[in-house]
Amino acid sequence: MSNKYKKMWIRIAFSAIILGIAVLLQIRGIFALPVFLVAYAVIGWDVLWRAVRNIAHGQMFDENFLMALATVGAFLTGKYPEAVAVMLFYQVGELFQSYAVGRSRKSIAALMDINPEWANLEADGQIVQVSPDEVEVGSVIVIRAGEKIPLDGIVLEGVSMIDTAALTGESLPRSVAPGDAVVSGCINKSGLLRVKTEKCYEDSTVARILELVENSAEKKAKAERFITRFARWYTPAVVGAAILLAVIPPLFMGGVWNEWIHRALIFLVVSCPCALVISVPLSFFGGIGAASKKGILIKGGNYLEALAKADTVVFDKTGTLTTGSFIVSEIWPCGGFTEEKLLEAAALAESISTHPISAALRNVYKMPIDPGRIGSASEIAGYGVRAVVDGAEILAGNARLMAENGLKIPDTDDEGTCVHVAVAGKYAGCIILADEEKANAQKAITMLREQGTRKIVMLTGDSQAAAEVLSRHLGVYEIYSKLLPADKVAHVERLMAEPGKDGNLVFVGDGINDAPVLARCDVGIAMGAMGSDAAIEAADIVLMDDDPAKVAHAIDISRRTMRIVHQNIVFAIAIKVLVMVLGALGISGMWEAVFADVGVSVIAILNAMRALNMGIRRKE
Repeated sequence: MSNKYKKMWIRIAFSAIILGIAVLLQIRGIFALPVFLVAYAVIGWDVLWRAVRNIAHGQMFDENFLMALATVGAFLTGKYPEAVAVMLFYQVGELFQSYAVGRSRKSIAALMDINPEWANLEADGQIVQVSPDEVEVGSVIVIRAGEKIPLDGIVLEGVSMIDTAALTGESLPRSVAPGDAVVSGCINKSGLLRVKTEKCYEDSTVARILELVENSAEKKAKAERFITRFARWYTPAVVGAAILLAVIPPLFMGGVWNEWIHRALIFLVVSCPCALVISVPLSFFGGIGAASKKGILIKGGNYLEALAKADTVVFDKTGTLTTGSFIVSEIWPCGGFTEEKLLEAAALAESISTHPISAALRNVYKMPIDPGRIGSASEIAGYGVRAVVDGAEILAGNARLMAENGLKIPDTDDEGTCVHVAVAGKYAGCIILADEEKANAQKAITMLREQGTRKIVMLTGDSQAAAEVLSRHLGVYEIYSKLLPADKVAHVERLMAEPGKDGNLVFVGDGINDAPVLARCDVGIAMGAMGSDAAIEAADIVLMDDDPAKVAHAIDISRRTMRIVHQNIVFAIAIKVLVMVLGALGISGMWEAVFADVGVSVIAILNAMRALNMGIRRKE
């Protein structure tokens, strides 16, 4: 327990003891005021100071002002025990609130532990410990067992187990060997690794995650903004109502001043909006924290709120529902080309691209790529590549690329992804590649249906045949194939404009071509571990382990968080309005007012903390 909490508990205990003794001994007369005043000063001096300071700065109407006005008024009307009790319970509630907020912040801040403090840089045969942001791309770093991986890179030497729990929420470590990629923020559990860095620190996985977490509190949900605006107008309104309640009955209805002032003070105590002002943001904070523990990074409460209203989920195919790791299944040369020449032409042309299909072609070719053989080259998004190799123009891509260049291709019903190749204006054949379905892809679709998702759609640039095979297995009944990036945006806009649609559209993608769609939809979800930087930047939510089932988990967390938010709003307002009315009628007293303020705040905060502790409901 921190010194701050210890000091507060001492003040609470001291004040409570004095109050208890004074009440038990029934101290009255000239001794009553100083005794109760000591108890009040010990427990409430900081509230009075904050109220005075805020008034001096033009911030008059807040909970400090309400508590100061109500308790000082109670003293002036001779209600000494009630004045001390109200302030005492208010401070207990504030302490509990501070603890709850601190715990939530601590949970989120735990992510900051992934931030590496140093990197072991290999230079001139020596190991030098430097700051990660001093390491240049292409440098070699050494990561010993038990150390955090400081930068994204490729393993050059060493075999080890990597703990990814801080990023993905998965408890099982994964093995890495030479040639495997490692990302910053993970922990090297066993062997010594030599890693060649591929990104500078500011572009690394850990830096992106920390930036997302730090900025998440700035993007408030509508419910949070409503509560802020509500409190801004609500507090002055109830102060005005309390003044009218204290003044009008004695002036115009023959009421007793002391009685109606007391009722007005009860009204003020009840009206304190702490339960709403704290519990609603705390609920969103807890929901974001619960998601982060599962490797789901939500960039703000507004996206959490929007996700809870999801009724349409649109998936990109490659890299989202499939692994994006292609293998060559067939090679169909024609026009006098051999399989070897067709594959060589495709691999050389595709060597300029980072697309998974290009990588698969280079892997199958296996021969070293001679850059000197390649002249001008360019990648055509949604079509393929155009390159000059050994002086001849090579086109490698989909059927649209061939059609754009006036080349006829044979019909093929193959269920894989087809890369057509043309050399010097002559069609040379096609290479069929197969893409493996992700382990949890079918589970993701099943979970979404169980949640009541109205529509599940798949978009892809692949052929209709390849899309249909996957869609039949997964149970996705609405598919659109052979799409360019602009076509995906058009389809998403059409789905968003469908008549009868009353929820939000969620798009899930991973590639750089998905960035425009991720930015256009209601909620964009990007695959974080393998996803492109552009997709992660454009997305509202990032899945750190590329597991499509986490889409359903994220929706589940968001809906449960919103239920907690709505419960707190309805509960707090209902109880407060009830006790305020009863207090105005003289039916309820100061103790009921204390419950309506502190009691409701504690209950709402406890309810909000459920968001932080909630697990994921799994339906296998």
